[in-house]
Amino acid sequence: MTGRGQQRPAPGGAIAPSAATTPRRVLAAMSGGVDSGVAAALAAEAGHAVTGVTLKLWCYGTAPASPRACCTLDAIDDARAVARRMGFPHFVVEAEQVFRERVLQPFLDAYAGGRTPYPCALCNQHLKFGDLVRRMELVGADTLATGHYARIERIEGGEWALLRAADSDKDQSYALALIPYDVLPRVRFPLGGLPKTEVREHGRRLGLSLWDKPESQDLCFVPDGDYAGFMVRSLGETRGVATGPFLDAEGRRLGTHRGIIHYTVGQRRGLGLAACEPLYVLAIDAEANAVTVGPRAALESPGLVTAPANWLCARLPAPGTPATVKLRSHHRGVAARLHPREDGAVHVRFETPQAAVTPGQLCVFYDGDRVLGGAEIARALGEARAAEVERAAPAAMPGAGPGAAAAR
Repeated sequence: MTGRGQQRPAPGGAIAPSAATTPRRVLAAMSGGVDSGVAAALAAEAGHAVTGVTLKLWCYGTAPASPRACCTLDAIDDARAVARRMGFPHFVVEAEQVFRERVLQPFLDAYAGGRTPYPCALCNQHLKFGDLVRRMELVGADTLATGHYARIERIEGGEWALLRAADSDKDQSYALALIPYDVLPRVRFPLGGLPKTEVREHGRRLGLSLWDKPESQDLCFVPDGDYAGFMVRSLGETRGVATGPFLDAEGRRLGTHRGIIHYTVGQRRGLGLAACEPLYVLAIDAEANAVTVGPRAALESPGLVTAPANWLCARLPAPGTPATVKLRSHHRGVAARLHPREDGAVHVRFETPQAAVTPGQLCVFYDGDRVLGGAEIARALGEARAAEVERAAPAAMPGAGPGAAAAR
């Protein structure tokens, strides 16, 4: 094992001190998983003064048992073991109230309103890069380190930028698109230049007991994937559970659905409808408690309108700026044009129509590897409406700065 006093090159040029660099005081966010544990250990090995912190969320001790769950009391013990092994202090911080207000409640409200949320982005925005950044001052830290697979670099002109990870299979830049722009200079991702296999090897080399721990899933507080069941059984949600009509595009009733929280735009399985062709969920109307279904071709849209966007660049893109946009975490991305609006929203026009543009999901804008910003999808647009909005889209307000809240 390499001792803490020995200097090793930082993965991806992350946060290693050099002859011209003063070692940092690092607050390391530690969930108890392999990635955050190794990131903290590498920072300590590089000679930085590390303090580990685990945010105790609502789900610690209450989430369903699963070897892939990160929100468990065992995970806190795993984080503490890394700190003990590497010789730095570790603290557990109560963050249940913030988690409930900023992540769980919006999650419930979205499903009850017929939208499909992406709570990981809200957790990053409000807790890991909101609450934790504010806590840096309490321990005298100047840098926050996490185990995310992404990169933060200073680009031409001195501007800080959020970039995709070197390992495209592990890239988490999509989930980071809502973090505040002004935290970028104070955040480092030690794993941004590493493949997962090398991360595990670093864990093994450093003698970390969690080096071969299973991967956690995308949504930590619902490890079994049953969102609707979790909402009803664990949180007592009563909205969106009443049965209602399945409608076709002309408004004709085709059957009865189980409650809108069971459905998402683009869904095909589990509808229970007999038809001569496969049917997909096209839209969910919470007010009418109706789910509209139709053929796959009807899912395609030429564009969308977002909620107010969070920008990770010093100046807002000009109307018509080309970008690659991702509509879901596993979406490959599509070429598009961005039209920022005076109300903070963005009209996005795709080069080729896209299927299952889902309200509530995150739309992230890329310029190559750089994340320009992101926003919740408010609605998909039909061809006529997309052309109309594009012609009428006003430029963003002069002098509008980055980091506008992505919440509606």
